[in-house]
Amino acid sequence: MALKKVEARTRRHARVRKQVVGSAQRPRLAVFRSNRHIYAQVIDDLRGHTIASASALDPEIAKDGNKSTVSKAVGLLVGKRALASGVEAVVFDRGGFRFQGRVRELAEGAREAGLKF
Repeated sequence: MALKKVEARTRRHARVRKQVVGSAQRPRLAVFRSNRHIYAQVIDDLRGHTIASASALDPEIAKDGNKSTVSKAVGLLVGKRALASGVEAVVFDRGGFRFQGRVRELAEGAREAGLKF
């Protein structure tokens, strides 16, 4: 059962990636969500280069609170790091996950930090 869930998410992500491509002007904000942590990267796909990243494992992230508040903090941190690297607009790649819960909180945190998408 679990393998089928992973395979289904991988297929959904492949469908999303057909449409969503990050460039130097608008890199891709990619999200990966595990059961315990959440990870975000700002990626220039044309160069194959990660511009900024943040995760729930970063020491700047406060571990108190539930997973949704940690996800919002990760979004704020990745947004702040992307803006420091000169990125203002991104395309959002939800990674085959539904845009709800922790993925949505991360997106809202990145928007609050100043990223446009």
